[in-house]
Amino acid sequence: MAADTLIIVPTYNECDNLPQLVKRLMSQPAVLDVLVVDDNSPDGTGRVADEIAAQNPHVHVLHRPDKSGLGRAYLAGFQWALERDYEFIFEMDADFSHNPADIPRFLEAARTEKADLVLGSRYANGIRVINWPLNRLLLSIGAGHYVRLITGLPVSDPTGGFKCFRRRALEAIHIETVHSNGYSFQIELTHRVWRRGLRIAEIPIIFTDRFQGTSKMSKDIVREALWMVWKLWIENAFRRHPRPPENESP
Repeated sequence: MAADTLIIVPTYNECDNLPQLVKRLMSQPAVLDVLVVDDNSPDGTGRVADEIAAQNPHVHVLHRPDKSGLGRAYLAGFQWALERDYEFIFEMDADFSHNPADIPRFLEAARTEKADLVLGSRYANGIRVINWPLNRLLLSIGAGHYVRLITGLPVSDPTGGFKCFRRRALEAIHIETVHSNGYSFQIELTHRVWRRGLRIAEIPIIFTDRFQGTSKMSKDIVREALWMVWKLWIENAFRRHPRPPENESP
């Protein structure tokens, strides 16, 4: 049975997590495919992904020559997806911070609420974050307030990375013109969908920080997010609401 849902999983040194993650993804009731986008991981994650794909026709691997950021990996995955017939296209971390069991809830929200983008929110109706130090939690919550204050983007978790896009949303936001990475990448994509006037839904999720491997967070990622918010506000002609569709630019 052909899948209309693709889960994009960027990897860099995730060889310990990937086999179990794919196993859990394949156990979901929804028929789905997985695209592993590996940035030439020195720990052999790409080789592990190829071995899994050789045994499972629902698993695909996209090898990139070097590590150039989370945003670049997702954009490569989006382009791969749009060249095929997928209707629902997910962003998902490889480190189990995002629970595969939540995928059916995303798909239900996309269908029942006719959402173009479904966000998994760590902060909708309370805080649901496990294994984060207080300073990291405060940074994330503060970033959400900062984004809403400057841009008007009305979502509770604009930096979250567990998302489901409808095909038409990715086609509408001109992904080839996106240049950000990290936190700012997540903010930019959601802002582009919103300012197009497309429908966004949020569902609450429990976020569990990685227990294996190391976080990819850095000061450069935070700095990029700080200035990107102002750039998005300027691109939206200093508005804090979506533009009329006929006036929207990429």
